[in-house]
Amino acid sequence: VMATWYRFDADRNVLCINVYVQPNARSTEVAGTHGEALKVRVAAPPLDDRANQLLIDFLGKALSLPGSRIRISRGGRSRHKLIEIAAPGDTALRTIRGWDEG
Repeated sequence: VMATWYRFDADRNVLCINVYVQPNARSTEVAGTHGEALKVRVAAPPLDDRANQLLIDFLGKALSLPGSRIRISRGGRSRHKLIEIAAPGDTALRTIRGWDEG
């Protein structure tokens, strides 16, 4: 079954991920899914974009990509976010599939 929380747009070479963020967590980590979104706990408060920045840094490290390729295209002020990753490459796609099976 294909996950509903991410899709790869081959025409644009962009990976789109629906993320549900839980701020103020003890550690930053993927915590399964929340409805049709990947749940990510973030060890930062939702102030001054700190949680958003940590989310981008975390995804960059987890997917071995520079943060400059990752942007929040929707939901900057919400827990429900749409993340777009430009030119994700095979490693990132494999990691994402692993989270899906996880």
